[in-house]
Amino acid sequence: MPLTVQEFLPDTQQIGRGVVIGNAGADALLESNKQAYLLQFVQRPAFTSLYPAATTPGNFVDALNTNTGNSLTVAQRNALVAQLTANNTTQGRADVLRAVVDNAAFQTREFNRAFVLMQYFGYLRRNPNDAPDADFSGYTFWLNKLNAFNGDFRSADMVKAFITSAEYRKRFGLN
Repeated sequence: MPLTVQEFLPDTQQIGRGVVIGNAGADALLESNKQAYLLQFVQRPAFTSLYPAATTPGNFVDALNTNTGNSLTVAQRNALVAQLTANNTTQGRADVLRAVVDNAAFQTREFNRAFVLMQYFGYLRRNPNDAPDADFSGYTFWLNKLNAFNGDFRSADMVKAFITSAEYRKRFGLN
């Protein structure tokens, strides 16, 4: 199930709460907010229904790895299983989740999809399949275009297209 703007905004607000980049302690506060968020995230019913507490460390790491497109190397997978075996707690699960989503291969693979999604969330303030769209065809168009330009959003004219769109301009009373 895709991430929605209604889920995304409160989560990003929680992570960024009180953080002012450039102020003393901003990095430490951001890190603390991320840790608190992940600890709370792994306790959400939606997460625990997919990954029950009784799931073994190996099965937990393997499920996360499968759901992220098998981003982990065998060595990374084994290290996370050992880490979780040593600390099979809610905090341990949050730490392993963080390691998986911070994995460079996963981030590289997901960057373009996330970038296109952020255009919808940021500029249009809606989900890619909300009206006036009924499906993900617009999202798919922009993802394919961004991929065709090897992630170069400038060459793909992506941001320009969103901020000059009738939908975006209508938000500000412009024609």
